[in-house]
Amino acid sequence: MKRPARDALARVAGRLARGSELVWQRRSEALAAWVRAGRRDDLTGWRTVLGPAVRLALLGTAGWLVARLVRARPVLMWALAAGWLIAAWRASRPAPDEDAEDEPEQGPAAADPDAVRQLLAGLIGDRPGVHLSAVLAHLQGRGLGEGWEVAELRSRLEAQGVPVRRSVKVAGRVAYGVHRDDLPAPSPGEAADRAA
Repeated sequence: MKRPARDALARVAGRLARGSELVWQRRSEALAAWVRAGRRDDLTGWRTVLGPAVRLALLGTAGWLVARLVRARPVLMWALAAGWLIAAWRASRPAPDEDAEDEPEQGPAAADPDAVRQLLAGLIGDRPGVHLSAVLAHLQGRGLGEGWEVAELRSRLEAQGVPVRRSVKVAGRVAYGVHRDDLPAPSPGEAADRAA
C-alpha cells in the first residue's frame, strides 16, 4: 500500500476512533443523567431511589432485548455497526472555524467574562440554574458556537472560570448546567456601572 493511501486510512481511522469516544461519552452521560433524573426529592426513604432503579432496570432490559435480537438475527449487527460508524464520523466532524485560524473565536471562550456572566444570569432568570443545552441553543440561535456540542461549551465555560455542575435541576429535568449560586460575581467595573 502506498504511503498517501496509508496516511488517508490512518486519518479516517483516527477520526472514527475520536468520534467513537465522543459518541460513547455523550451517550453514557445522557443515559446517566436520565437515570439520575428519576430521583424524587419530595419522597423519603427508599422511595427516593425507586425512579432511578426503575429506569436502570429499563435500560438493562433494553440491552438484554438488543442482545437477544442480535443473537437471533446476526445481520442486525451490521446495521448497528453502520449506525455507530455514522454517528462516530459525524461526532468527529471538524468545526468550521478549525480551518480558518485567522478568524476570531466566537462564544464564551473568547467573550468578556462580564458578558458571559450577564448572558448566564439572563438565561437563568428566576430559576435555580440553566442547562448547558439551553445555553448552547441560545448561542446557536444567534449564529454563535456553530458545530459545538455541550461538552465543548462546558470546557469553554470552565476555561472562563464558570463552574459547571453535573446535575442542575431545571423544570424537573437534571443535566449539566450552571447553578445560580455558582455565577461569578460582577467585576468592579460592572458593579460601578450599575450603581451609576
